Amino acid sequence: MALQSMTGFARREGTSGRCRWAWELRSVNGKGLDARLRLPPGLERLETDARKRIADRFTRGNLQVGLSVSFDESRVEAVVNQNALATVLALRNQLAGVIDPAPLRLDTLLGIRGIVEFKEAEESEEALATLDADIIAGLDAALGDLAEMRKQEGRALGEILLGHVATIEALTVAVERDPSRSPQEIAAKLSAQLALLLDGAAGLDRDRLHAEAALIATRADLREEIDRLKAHVAAARDLIAKGGPVGRKLDFLAQEFNRESNTICSKSNAAAVTAAGIELKVVIDQFREQVQNLE
Repeated sequence: MALQSMTGFARREGTSGRCRWAWELRSVNGKGLDARLRLPPGLERLETDARKRIADRFTRGNLQVGLSVSFDESRVEAVVNQNALATVLALRNQLAGVIDPAPLRLDTLLGIRGIVEFKEAEESEEALATLDADIIAGLDAALGDLAEMRKQEGRALGEILLGHVATIEALTVAVERDPSRSPQEIAAKLSAQLALLLDGAAGLDRDRLHAEAALIATRADLREEIDRLKAHVAAARDLIAKGGPVGRKLDFLAQEFNRESNTICSKSNAAAVTAAGIELKVVIDQFREQVQNLE
């Protein structure tokens, strides 16, 4: 399964009968899945189905989903107010001996307010069902386009992340191989420091000093940190290769990378190791920043 970025854009448009519709989707980073739908009045009935289809496709990201519709031509129908017409006809009969009994003309009836109303014709249930199906099919296509764009960006992010992981591994190896970590080098430095202390204070307990020096040397050893960094490097590569929604797991690994680099800097007894630890922190920050874009 491929990695997916959380950023992307997609647009799909089409027609259904005399209706023209268009979906526009935008996706950005988010801790979870937050879909905000903007549907035209009268099409709110599509929201539940639309949300389900979005959730079936994605697990993370803030999505802005908008639908616009327009009709190529309006269909108008005349609606006769039967009660008003009956009232007018009854009044005409009542006044038959008073006014001209000539038949009522259509233009006369149309001029009487409330007799005939003109409004846009309503779609049949069959036409509405077809419209809904066409619009939802358009949403499915737009979601597919968005998913493909997120995958393309995810592949690019994967290459960037693998580059950062390779740099972390190289810096870890540099720390591991630094001459200052050899037992002989550590012993030499401690011996020199002990010699300075003992020359200046003859009353100090030599055995106690040597025991403390041994403890300091043990605490200064970076073997555990190096081993954990190597394990995290392997885990990161496995997750990137596995793909799918692994953004949270990689973010956790970034925190672990940072923890080990901090410890290396605090334990360091050589400028080269400190410099490598600082460089590790920089690369790890870059790694974590890119991970924030992954689903």
